[in-house]
Amino acid sequence: MTACANASRLNPDGAIDRPPVVRRLSAQTGENMDLHKKIAASVAATIGLLLVAVTAPAGAQTASAYPNHPVVLIVPYGAGGVADVGMRILGNALSEHLKQQFVIENKPGPGAIVAAEAALQAAPDGYTTLMTGNNNAIAEALFNKLPYDTVADFRSVSTAAFFDLLVVTRPNSPYKSLHDLIAAAKANPGKINIATTPPGSTQNLGAELFLSTAGIKASIVTFRTSSDMANAVMRGDVDAEFEFYAAVHGLLDAKKLVVIASTGPKRTAYLPDVPTAIESGLKDFDVVSWNGLAFSAKTPTPFVDKLNAAMKVALAEPGVQERAKQLGMEMRWSTPDEMTARMKSDIARWGAVIANAHIPKR
Repeated sequence: MTACANASRLNPDGAIDRPPVVRRLSAQTGENMDLHKKIAASVAATIGLLLVAVTAPAGAQTASAYPNHPVVLIVPYGAGGVADVGMRILGNALSEHLKQQFVIENKPGPGAIVAAEAALQAAPDGYTTLMTGNNNAIAEALFNKLPYDTVADFRSVSTAAFFDLLVVTRPNSPYKSLHDLIAAAKANPGKINIATTPPGSTQNLGAELFLSTAGIKASIVTFRTSSDMANAVMRGDVDAEFEFYAAVHGLLDAKKLVVIASTGPKRTAYLPDVPTAIESGLKDFDVVSWNGLAFSAKTPTPFVDKLNAAMKVALAEPGVQERAKQLGMEMRWSTPDEMTARMKSDIARWGAVIANAHIPKR
């Protein structure tokens, strides 16, 4: 029997010895299979990279370009108040520095709760930030239960504005200094009347802390508004009030009210001739309200770092400092850890004041 010239045959070792044409076809088939494997591997690698990009934290993708569209800055007060104006000053400076607009969104409500919830409901992508601060610390201590944890559910970025309280009286008052006021209260327990805004406000808690620190008994009279309180002081219905500069500066300029002390650790830049409570003999009495910016706790670290660095530059600008001074504010940057430590300290401090003053929790 004659075999075909191209037929396969067995080699001595039992392997099939294919003819040249078959060997060439087999080699081409092998090369095609290798090419298909390479293409499949390339496609798989590309898909893998896309999956990594999709599932990677937002900060890993966009931190270098942040922000590339407007940022919402939620303020827990109505438009036109000193805190709102301060945030607009900061927002404008950040807009200029980062080349994206910071849009103020006012969400007023008791305890700043409405604003805080709105910030937590937004995507944690760095494009929604919240003005938080001393009032949030008070709310944590004042409310029986908040719908969030003021420390654990937020990431501090930096402090922004600080506000000293002022002890204010009328020009013809017999109390020309804080020392005079304290001496009168000690000589006549319960006879001195001190005005504040409603219970649980910084003004109210600052006055309560003043009484306990000075070791005096006096009546704290609360008023619904700052203007009601100022009118009561000018009429002589109360002996003094605890208030912020922004609420009384017009009356101070008109000489209808006078300041006998400020409550910060040093004299204010806007009232440099007014002594502090510490200088007036009230050791360790340091009460300063403050605010800053925070993100939802789920926001990636790169966004926090980027905004913190921008705030350090913006808050130091001479124009920002000067405008803040006119409103009775001092703009100061901090690290995120420093802001968080201050928040924790204030929660504990105001909690103790609220308990000592027997202010009912809400």
